[in-house]
Amino acid sequence: MGASGARSSDASHAGKDLTITRLLDAPRAMVFKAWTDAKHVAQWWGPHEFTNPRCEWDLRPGGEMRIDMLGPDGMVFAMSGVFHEVVEPERIVYTNSGLDEDGEKTFEILVTVRFVEQGRKTVVSVHSRVLRAGPGAEKYLAEMEMGWTQCIERLGEFAGRETLEKRT
Repeated sequence: MGASGARSSDASHAGKDLTITRLLDAPRAMVFKAWTDAKHVAQWWGPHEFTNPRCEWDLRPGGEMRIDMLGPDGMVFAMSGVFHEVVEPERIVYTNSGLDEDGEKTFEILVTVRFVEQGRKTVVSVHSRVLRAGPGAEKYLAEMEMGWTQCIERLGEFAGRETLEKRT
């Protein structure tokens, strides 16, 4: 086990890049706030039908995050991470790791999120690069595109609802 806590590298996923870009029908300030406030993140994070009974989000360089995603089948997917860069309202950079039952890292991903204003809408771009992947990470990393796609869909729905509530 390396200094980071991640197990030995799995060459089939290490270095894998994925970028998801979506236009959301909400102002950039609202979308950024939805991504930076733990009580908001808990409402939209993860694939469809997932909830987040634990969502700790210390958004500042060096701050940590911890999320326990609860799947519709009752399975918990724990993750932790560290924020590296926060440039309001433009960019967030952090590492994100999946945790096994013992709290050990199974993979580590570098995530860069960009928020670009486009009128009253926001272009959100999430770039993920797999830094390390160990045994047990394959299934999760294979579903990374689907997971991020659904996560951003949920973010858009949440930010859109918040915007509508503020307008009425």
